[in-house]
Amino acid sequence: MPLAALLDPQGKAVSSSMKNLGLPEITDVRIGKHITLHVEASSKQAAEAKVEDACKRLLANQIMEEFSFKLTEVETA
Repeated sequence: MPLAALLDPQGKAVSSSMKNLGLPEITDVRIGKHITLHVEASSKQAAEAKVEDACKRLLANQIMEEFSFKLTEVETA
């Protein structure tokens, strides 16, 4: 997501459009990106560390963006 201190022109345009759609209760829209990863790791902590590293080193531009993630365990056959 863009850092809170930075202007988000897409989010601002969508926020303005909400009023026109009869949805004035929806405000302060922020638009970012969604990335899905498949990670193989020995533990949840190891997976978290790998994802954190990938976000910091490649996936997020930390000058302009912040990131968050959630892990979902998938059973393999």
